[in-house]
Amino acid sequence: QLQASGGGLVQAGGSLRLSCAASGRTFSTYTVGWFRQSPRKEREFVSSIKWSDQSANYADSVKGRFTIARDNAKNTVYLQMNKLKPEDTAVYYCAADRTIITSARTMDDAYAYWGQGTQVTVSS
Repeated sequence: QLQASGGGLVQAGGSLRLSCAASGRTFSTYTVGWFRQSPRKEREFVSSIKWSDQSANYADSVKGRFTIARDNAKNTVYLQMNKLKPEDTAVYYCAADRTIITSARTMDDAYAYWGQGTQVTVSS
């Protein structure tokens, strides 16, 4: 199971850190991704990290503002979000899978396991 947390209400320009914790499995062989969905929009890729080599990728809309990282000891993936904008408002989901090829890391249907989502609201 995946547990996403850390969402909240923040003013534009502020920061939040989201967490994705795994229970019942370790992330050591997984790719973990963050996706987001706002009303009337499709779910979109935000960032992903391959646990084994810490290789990360980001959507163009968040590059330079968001950072994904892992904590081995806590079996947790973090998404540090800085310089937040109102358009970042969405429900953020973490997802994981063991067998994602690099080219598929931005595709939500490549991930088998999903957390419940955490709401991020950025006010202008």
